[in-house]
Amino acid sequence: MMQKGRYTELFFMDEATALAAGHRPCYECRYQDAKRFRAALVASGLVGSKPKASELSDAIAGEIQAILNHKVDREVIDPASLPDGAMFTTGSTPFLKWQGTAHPWSFEGYGARQALPAQAVRLTPALSCAALENGYEPHLHESLAA
Repeated sequence: MMQKGRYTELFFMDEATALAAGHRPCYECRYQDAKRFRAALVASGLVGSKPKASELSDAIAGEIQAILNHKVDREVIDPASLPDGAMFTTGSTPFLKWQGTAHPWSFEGYGARQALPAQAVRLTPALSCAALENGYEPHLHESLAA
């Protein structure tokens, strides 16, 4: 239940899924990860040297909202150009890019690795991709190791 002045607990299968949905690590419950995420973004040069958490959230949400409001289209990309930990889709199935391969996402976990397709639609917001590109390592579901 949402309470005034309290954060809303959201649950995702793993952090790659949360990043693709437009979330970032929380400074209250995952402080060290939030600092690493911010440092990776600062290293990317896409944000200033000391961005506020709200500025990061607003920038990430801005991309998602522009897509949802049909102001821009999702970016068609070569999945090989994505950093590890980013998500993409080729239609109805989302995939995680990890170690040069594609892993289909499901509510139960990731499926067996597949070759990367030649073309796909990026799901993870650009700013989160920049954090991944600059060294942020997301916590991933245990099924990826299976």
